[in-house]
Amino acid sequence: MPSSILLNPQDLQSLIETEKTVIIDTRNPESYVTGHIPGAVNVHDIFTFLANSTAEGIAELKQSFAQSFGAAGLSGAETAVIYEDSMNTGFGQSCRGYFLLKYLGYPKVAILHGGYQAWLAAGMPSDSETPTVAAVEFPLKDTGHELMIDKDDVLAAIHDGSKVLLDVRDVDEWIATSSSPYGKDFCPRKGRLPEARWIEWYRLMKPGALALFKSPAEVLAECASVGIDKNTPVYLYCFKGARAANTLVALKSAGIKDVKLYFGSWNEWSRDESLPIEEGLPYAS
Repeated sequence: MPSSILLNPQDLQSLIETEKTVIIDTRNPESYVTGHIPGAVNVHDIFTFLANSTAEGIAELKQSFAQSFGAAGLSGAETAVIYEDSMNTGFGQSCRGYFLLKYLGYPKVAILHGGYQAWLAAGMPSDSETPTVAAVEFPLKDTGHELMIDKDDVLAAIHDGSKVLLDVRDVDEWIATSSSPYGKDFCPRKGRLPEARWIEWYRLMKPGALALFKSPAEVLAECASVGIDKNTPVYLYCFKGARAANTLVALKSAGIKDVKLYFGSWNEWSRDESLPIEEGLPYAS
């Protein structure tokens, strides 16, 4: 098992040659069939599944993804490697897959840093064949609140101020002119969690031909701009937990110890009229 969450294409090729590996492609099926990493299995639900943090919602999430990951061939013996097209165009798909697998207790998970575009740029082979995979029983475990929090945890954090609530959505969502990437009125309310701070998720990646996370020192510098250091407990949210999962990977890779994700995020929070929000432009007097 690699020591890092993030693998470059050469790392992945070496892993394929030396260990049992299941490669999971999170892109839409149309992109997958035009070309993918040889042997990769397509699980697009990683990106599309909308969750809520009720007991029923969590049970549905666990059942759905235990079935999907078992169908992909993950028994616990294999290392799962997740990829998307590129780190800044898939809204954090691969990182959402990483988060889900770790939340479900899977022991060996990594991400292809830079995604499929990094694989191709490294001159690695692609394939258009869909592999035949024997379904197995996924080793579902209860990880409790190690990574995922619910709306009650967030509400408590708003009231007691013990955690930094970090919003990583795009700027139009942060300033409350849009409710989601699916359209400005997709959710019934626009706004932010009260007391939330903001780092747009793109800021943690370097610009360039290939989108890659900034170095740990650079990520920590971005976090310091909103009062976060390695010892700050952080609760992340976005719209549905994808961009926030991207940020979770960046923060954990930079050495920030206590990072958790509100997976229901704005899609859940905004639909409950009893939950508080801030509307309008942030920091307005």
